[in-house]
Amino acid sequence: MSSTFDTTARAAPEERAIGDALDIVRANIAQFDGLYPDDTTTAGRYKLRPAHGQFSLGANRGWTTSFWTGQQWLAWEITGEERFLESAQRYTADFERRIRAGEDLDTHDLGFLASLASVPAWRLRADESAKATALAAAELLMGRFLEPAGIIQAWGDLSDPNQRGRTIIDSLMNLPLLTWAGEQTGDPKFADAVRRHSTQLRENIFRPDDSTFHTFYWDAETGAPLYGATEQGAHDDSCWARGQAWGIYGFALNYEATGDERLLESSWRCADYFLDRLPSDLIPHWDLAYAEDSGAPRDSSSAAIAVCGFFELAKQEHNPEKAARAEALARRILSSLEEHYTPAQAGDADSLLLHSVYDLPKNVGVDEGTLWGDYFYLEALMRATNPQWKRYW
Repeated sequence: MSSTFDTTARAAPEERAIGDALDIVRANIAQFDGLYPDDTTTAGRYKLRPAHGQFSLGANRGWTTSFWTGQQWLAWEITGEERFLESAQRYTADFERRIRAGEDLDTHDLGFLASLASVPAWRLRADESAKATALAAAELLMGRFLEPAGIIQAWGDLSDPNQRGRTIIDSLMNLPLLTWAGEQTGDPKFADAVRRHSTQLRENIFRPDDSTFHTFYWDAETGAPLYGATEQGAHDDSCWARGQAWGIYGFALNYEATGDERLLESSWRCADYFLDRLPSDLIPHWDLAYAEDSGAPRDSSSAAIAVCGFFELAKQEHNPEKAARAEALARRILSSLEEHYTPAQAGDADSLLLHSVYDLPKNVGVDEGTLWGDYFYLEALMRATNPQWKRYW
């Protein structure tokens, strides 16, 4: 692929990959022009996010829209190009509107939404409106904290009996918004929620073999742990690849936030199980229950999340040998993504990564690009080429 990114002085594969990725982000900005792409591509092309209920075509709804904005913040940090900054700020302002209007906020994914849109605007541009938006999102997220279970409910109205007391492994990635809010406000309630929720997942989300449940239920009244299940994995006893990748990255992030060494150990537990079940090209099948020759679809987005997790482990790990191992693993998996899971030619696809899976049991986004896969791939490239980069989480 040709690229407008300057690789004259830096010819490393990661730099070339960044250039190719940025070309796609530029093209997508021009294509969507303030509206939002769908969660996944369809036959390699992002369409506008479908209209749904009160929401018009291309509206800011669902849990993935900030991955689109996060790509633009990353692109601006890499290049300094005004087009990326202007677009990122335009979308970030729309997250302020969404929070203020109370649109589609009954979800723990407030953490994803604010961490990749509003928090970068504050970190990078000292945008006071974005800071206020992120703090408002953190307060809404705290409203989902259930006593005495000590967990943040994942989805739905808190009175919904089908969702009551339920959380999912993805929640580990939503907690950094609370850590950030605690840093900004000094209010200990945020750190306490992070500590209690991450402890509950550490104690209950694992099976004895270090695989993880996608989702777990607690009795919201007594706090008693009930049972684990899946929502998007192959079956309740299998290990959904993206969930295990969330565990690698999320436990490492929350180790730094809490100082609880058991969370660092939990990140490695997720990592070793994940690594032991990778096929030869290091990109997982969508569920880790599938063997090399199964023919099951791959999920490149899980690999991209895991790469970011391994880079984070390398940063957090005290043991130099384990830190070096984590970085080497990150670079090996990233190299496979670059070589085998990106578009071969300019214009071949709208996504930075090919061959991801959103929800195979529901036949949604199978063997397609995804907004989160694209974001984490670009974050992984940023981490590989700029070790001093300050993450948004």
